[in-house]
Amino acid sequence: MISIGIIGGSGYTAGELIRILMFHPNAKLDFVYSTTNAGKPLSIAHHDLLGDIEMNFTDTINPNVNLVFLCLGHGKSISFLEDNQFSDATKIIDLGNDFRLTKDKDFNGKSFVYGLPELNKTDIKSAQYIANPGCFATAIQLALLPLASHGLLNDDVHINATTGSTGAGVGLAATSHFSWRNNNMSHYKAFNHQHLGEINQSVNQLQADYRDELIFVPNRGDFTRGIFATLYTKVEESLEDLVAKYEAFYADQPFVTITTTDINMKQVVQTNKCIISLMKKGNRILITSVIDNLVKGASGQAIQNMNLMFGLEETTGLHLKPSGF
Repeated sequence: MISIGIIGGSGYTAGELIRILMFHPNAKLDFVYSTTNAGKPLSIAHHDLLGDIEMNFTDTINPNVNLVFLCLGHGKSISFLEDNQFSDATKIIDLGNDFRLTKDKDFNGKSFVYGLPELNKTDIKSAQYIANPGCFATAIQLALLPLASHGLLNDDVHINATTGSTGAGVGLAATSHFSWRNNNMSHYKAFNHQHLGEINQSVNQLQADYRDELIFVPNRGDFTRGIFATLYTKVEESLEDLVAKYEAFYADQPFVTITTTDINMKQVVQTNKCIISLMKKGNRILITSVIDNLVKGASGQAIQNMNLMFGLEETTGLHLKPSGF
């Protein structure tokens, strides 16, 4: 059994980790760390766990667990690791953005591998430290990487993506109150969202000469979870050829499905799946990519990485079905 600690246990990503790990055949939760809820039951923060797990939050770490998930706010993983030491054998998966970029991957003798399995699976299998991708970054990269792998990105890519309110975290903010968010929609961080760095990095990993622009407008949706992303750019190849390239690129990736039908978020919410739909009109391709921001966009992908790091079947504990109604 893999002994696991979770740091930052009160947030949404930690709650999703607990929900999935409870039924993982090879995982055992050792501790869930939260300074604000220490001594209280997990269900005080994660109401969906009431009656399912008898465990309390703690403000003490076990430095000898096999794996630690860091579910801290962006920029806080570095300070936590500076103040808390784990054994040399402990593997770490960071769900924040501290180590995602190549320039930030090395820290105190630790070298973090960017944890997008569909791109870096071989490196993930031998890694001790993983930087888990961002949620928008996951949906957008999976939509673009097959094109980049064939050198087919030769123009600006226009991206419009809408995420649920859980993407903003559990902390209250003016734009997360029900009275503001319900029956409402807005964009934020247009053209300069922080996930653009890792998206560009991965695109250039496969197509080093791509120098055009990824023009990204992120939106807040009036739903709780999911990401619905649409991208379009100029590509001369036929739809049939593009579908074949996408299917070949993801042939050995169990969580990505390619289709030419219309898709919606309910097909992926509560699962680790990404569904990508392709359409063509003239020389433009329209790519639609849907994921659950908390599962494939965060905690489910982190467990997928855990499985790869410990030599398990990639899908272990992640056979999750959506509800279409």
